[in-house]
Amino acid sequence: MRVPLIAEPAPAAPPPPDTAPVTTLAAVHTALPPHRYPQDRLTEPIGDLCLAPGADRALFRRLHASAGVRTRHLALPIERYAALRDFRESNEAWLTAGLDLTERALTTALAQAGLAPADVDLLVCASITGVAAPSLDARLAGRIGLRPDVKRLPVFGLGCVAGAAGIARVHDYLRGHPGGTAVLLTVELCSLTLQKGDDSRANLVAGALFGDGAAALVARAAATGTGAEPAAGPSVVATRSHLHPGTEHLLGWDVGAGGFRVVIDPAVPVLVRRELGAQVRGFLAEHGLDTGDIGAWVCHPGGPKVLDAVTDALALPDDALTPSRRSLAAVGNLSSASVLHILQGFTEAHRPEPGTWGLVLAMGPGFCTELVLLRW
Repeated sequence: MRVPLIAEPAPAAPPPPDTAPVTTLAAVHTALPPHRYPQDRLTEPIGDLCLAPGADRALFRRLHASAGVRTRHLALPIERYAALRDFRESNEAWLTAGLDLTERALTTALAQAGLAPADVDLLVCASITGVAAPSLDARLAGRIGLRPDVKRLPVFGLGCVAGAAGIARVHDYLRGHPGGTAVLLTVELCSLTLQKGDDSRANLVAGALFGDGAAALVARAAATGTGAEPAAGPSVVATRSHLHPGTEHLLGWDVGAGGFRVVIDPAVPVLVRRELGAQVRGFLAEHGLDTGDIGAWVCHPGGPKVLDAVTDALALPDDALTPSRRSLAAVGNLSSASVLHILQGFTEAHRPEPGTWGLVLAMGPGFCTELVLLRW
């Protein structure tokens, strides 16, 4: 009996090479309002806004002295804040100042990257300190010469995490658009959310900690293996988002007739110490890395207690978060613009050596964490 021959299976084809574009952060620039004040010059005027006449200011003064802030920039001269009557006037001030700052930040960043406004394919614009429809990015488009077909994504609600999350979402877009250019634009005028006559600890902490500013980041994509590399800068290797269930009450806004009343729960540093270490180490391990391999920490400066909690959770050297503490001292907590302000330092005066790993790390309402792995 003849046994039929059985053909050997064909060898499996090798996997196709990774042809996803490489996202490079080509430029980043921060624009700050012209009204700059030493911290000690703001303590009493902000106290006049928040505290009842004759109130004991001892705690308030201690908060200002221990906030880790030396100077801040405000959207308006400090004497103008007492005249703001309601949320409408504060929001109008946000729109006017915000447009000027975002124009400066975006046009400067594009020039640094060797690009023009018409080169932008996607504009992601994040802010949590004001609202407008048409959105701020739509109003900005004609003002600076963006193309009529530019893709726009206005984002509200991410707060302090939006700088890191914005980089991640821009990266997601560019992976599918070789040769594309995307911009992340953030503007936070935190001083305009300060609540008059509110002596809650959260409002007093905000009055001691937050500053105003805008920042723009230009990212470009080039297909691997084409030889067409974008402008020099760190590349995005990977990203990770994480929501902490049951923590929505820790951070955000309580929106009322007076506008945005800040919510900052004292338990935030406790949560960071408890959970951040496992998140970061797990993320890095997926890429064969540990915290000791990171040479550039771009950590949102939520405040001295949050920075201490991050240092403890990750067992970092004392100087690892110096760039974050330096940013906090110079401009205060800029919410979503802070990590871009810190990243600007790594692209200019303190540029890492080629091959250096970096990690962008930020936290925000949700409560959530966003991680972006970079390599220079």
